[in-house]
Amino acid sequence: MTKSSALYKQTVTIAMTGASGAQYGLRLLEVLVQHQVQVFFMISKAAQVVVATETDWKLPGKPDVLAEYFQQRFQAKQGQIQVFGREQWMAPVASGSGAPSQMVVCPCSTGTLSAIATGASNNLIERAADVALKERRQLILVPRETPYSAIHLEHMLKLTQLGVTILPASPGFYQKPQSIDDMVDFVVARILNQLGIDHQLLPRWGE
Repeated sequence: MTKSSALYKQTVTIAMTGASGAQYGLRLLEVLVQHQVQVFFMISKAAQVVVATETDWKLPGKPDVLAEYFQQRFQAKQGQIQVFGREQWMAPVASGSGAPSQMVVCPCSTGTLSAIATGASNNLIERAADVALKERRQLILVPRETPYSAIHLEHMLKLTQLGVTILPASPGFYQKPQSIDDMVDFVVARILNQLGIDHQLLPRWGE
């Protein structure tokens, strides 16, 4: 872990890949910053396209510029959001000796799901997930696809049996959402629950 990691409650790796639902990943990043969590962040080329298509965000392409962009947008502390490129193999997330103990891929494309299930490690996102698996650390995948093919389901079953949490981006309605933001927060709240982070995004059942 980096020296700056000791300044935060916890450090979480977040990766965004090319499934629909960019809002989930961006909102997750924002809330983690608000909760004083350090984030190691990665984004695929396909996810960059999805963000440009689904939102009005203009994300810079270079990792250092993107980190500064997020820092200003979310009023993060210096170094709280560290962005790594797709082939930045010396990044902490590429090794079990430096990677955080928790990782979330949100949203997770079915292509990324397949690569993780088969140990492809063709880019830093896939390698970071492979590290989480081999080190028996927490890995949460948030697929946003419908319907699922037998291939998708087989990969989900395989990963679940390896200890991965499959958390589909399937918002509920019992909380009577009034906006799209409410529906996004429903899924983000579920992710935060898995990460052990207290929040006020969504009342717990029975409250």
